[in-house]
Amino acid sequence: MALRDARVPRYTSFPPANRFSTAVGPAQAERWLAEVPAGSAVSLYLHVPFCRRLCWFCACRTQGTRSDAPLDLYLRHLDREIAQVGGLLSDGVRVARLHLGGGTPTILSPERLDRVAAMLRAAFDFAPDAEVSVEIDPCDCDDARLDALVRMGLSRVSIGVQDFDPQVQAAIGREQGYRATRDLVESARARGVTSINIDLVSGLPYQTETTLRRTLDAVLGLRPERMALFGYAHVPWMARRQRLIPDAALPDPGQRLALAALARETLVASGYVPIGIDHFALPGDSLAVAAATGHLHRNFQGYTTDDAETLIGFGPSAISSFPGGIAQNVASTGEWQSRIAEGRLATARGHVLSPTDRLSASIIERLMCDGAVQLDEVARLHGTSHRLLLKRARKAIDSLAGIGTLRDGLLTASGPSTVRLLASYFDPGFEPAEETYSQAS
Repeated sequence: MALRDARVPRYTSFPPANRFSTAVGPAQAERWLAEVPAGSAVSLYLHVPFCRRLCWFCACRTQGTRSDAPLDLYLRHLDREIAQVGGLLSDGVRVARLHLGGGTPTILSPERLDRVAAMLRAAFDFAPDAEVSVEIDPCDCDDARLDALVRMGLSRVSIGVQDFDPQVQAAIGREQGYRATRDLVESARARGVTSINIDLVSGLPYQTETTLRRTLDAVLGLRPERMALFGYAHVPWMARRQRLIPDAALPDPGQRLALAALARETLVASGYVPIGIDHFALPGDSLAVAAATGHLHRNFQGYTTDDAETLIGFGPSAISSFPGGIAQNVASTGEWQSRIAEGRLATARGHVLSPTDRLSASIIERLMCDGAVQLDEVARLHGTSHRLLLKRARKAIDSLAGIGTLRDGLLTASGPSTVRLLASYFDPGFEPAEETYSQAS
């Protein structure tokens, strides 16, 4: 198997979401919530599934709306879900982090954002230094919305850019001018937001090294504290809107690797520290510090410094993570609303973690975060023999030349493009399937 042809999970969770089952439902989720220790810190994720426009490249759980009526219906049910979950937690549990994602969270008006903040504050105790982050579409945000987010406690903004080239933007259904992006960055910083993240995507239709260089130059001029460089996952069999993107316009596997390498080299030469397989941060940023000290983590939102054992998700398709396993809400907004209206959790599927799962998750997270893992140390922490782990490592190295090295129990990926593939050798449930996973590079 050639690296450029390999399709493997992105490993934002273990096991990957396509292996969740209906064996986990509302009753199991309630038990996990009740088991969260009193006085512990948790993280919250709020999924806003609506967008004014549906970008064709996106494979997230979203739906378009021109009317505000669905937003108010969503908020009524969100209020119920937040109150129900808050009532299941022990006294003294506090919120250390809140992330609003989507969809487009800033599709909500300032008044609606204030309402969301009131719901959350009524149900949960927030730590004084709680981190609040939000994903923003610069074309659907204004100063009044930013002010509402600041009232919520906003500390970090994540902005989707993807690519500034007009032809690329037209091909992915996302027109977004540089000026709108620049104005949003300046407005956020004027309001005291000190952490800006910008998302870029390589491997998009009609993208070339020349157009990507222009986008990188424009973004670097904004000097965001963090950047993410994702490889475009073309999965039209899963995300039907991607069928609007012509296959012939996509770069071939070799071109994809060249585009990713160009972006990586440019960002590193501009003073950004590479984080994991697809993130970059300025040296003083907390993400860079976590990576340098071995405290980097990976969850459903990507790379993070969040070390909370419990992440609670709200809204349709939102995922919660507990020490005992993973629970995901039903994906359909209508079905989510029906379940919440009936007074029950909207959990539709998930996974109970076994000891083997925990071992695999530990190895895979370190590979994804550090590009390396000390196998004997992981085996010791999980009370198992390291011989089997060494055997899997040798199998990976023997199966694909250049994937990595094994020396004195330390397994090291040869580079960012081989990390996911190397991690898959420690995933006992992985079965190569072209129509399930995205390309490894």
